[in-house]
Amino acid sequence: MAVIKAYTDIEQSKKLAKFLPLESADMGWYYSRNPQAARNQMWAGTKAENADIPCWSLVTLLNIIPKHIKDYNVLRIDISENEFAIWYDEVGFGVNNDLPDITADNPIDACYEFILKLHELNLL
Repeated sequence: MAVIKAYTDIEQSKKLAKFLPLESADMGWYYSRNPQAARNQMWAGTKAENADIPCWSLVTLLNIIPKHIKDYNVLRIDISENEFAIWYDEVGFGVNNDLPDITADNPIDACYEFILKLHELNLL
């Protein structure tokens, strides 16, 4: 089983910060202020305010994703031992192939990719 991340990594956070409201972040990445620490050492904190880079937890990412698109596309999530899948079912017709369908070995990565696709489709 893959290691489950608790929040978006630095690169994911930077990308999401370009289009998500910064107030939606519930965590943050902070640069080390210790002069003896490695220059690029960062740590994640549970407070988003004053963060050098905002980041998002799984719960927050799931709350950003719309539960319905156009009233008849319903969000579906499937969790197994090895993967996390997220997609929309069109009520009465099954999977909507025009909307994102993402599978990853980690829920954070799947939600991140799903949000990117929704943003590209102007559905956030």
